[in-house]
Amino acid sequence: MTHPLFFRLATSRAALRIAPHVLPRCDLFIHRLTRGRLLPSRLVLDTIVLGTTGHRSGTPRHTPLAAHRAADGTWLVIGSNFGRPHHPAWTTNLLHRPHATVTTRGLSWQVRARQLTDHETEQQRSRILLAIPFYDTYAARADRDIRVFCLTPVTAPPADRPLGNRPGPGLYR
Repeated sequence: MTHPLFFRLATSRAALRIAPHVLPRCDLFIHRLTRGRLLPSRLVLDTIVLGTTGHRSGTPRHTPLAAHRAADGTWLVIGSNFGRPHHPAWTTNLLHRPHATVTTRGLSWQVRARQLTDHETEQQRSRILLAIPFYDTYAARADRDIRVFCLTPVTAPPADRPLGNRPGPGLYR
């Protein structure tokens, strides 16, 4: 259950102007600094870093996202974009190139993304609200259909080594 004060703060006009520019940058900075072990947003919401490939540029993109992980190992991510009127870029990237990477707590998985249908989105409403408790507020402000994706793991995470200690190129090079 989300604290009412946090709920009001997260849905305030000031936060919705500032948060989209500050929170992802802060999360990625700390994530890089701690080699994938820490995300500040995880203090209030279950958060992952989604690695996609830009559909036009082909360059790797990393986006911190609130997510819900089910018992079957799938993640649900919501393209609310803080209630702004346009879809976030990562959703477009997934539509064009559904293979992605999920990183959380220093571990990384290869996943395949699938956009949920309207009917599936309604069925998954409880999971959506677990990922983003203020989903309804964002949906009302966005005035668009919010894209929701199910991320299904393709590979198992490394069992004994965190992402930052792997040989080879790092996550953010």
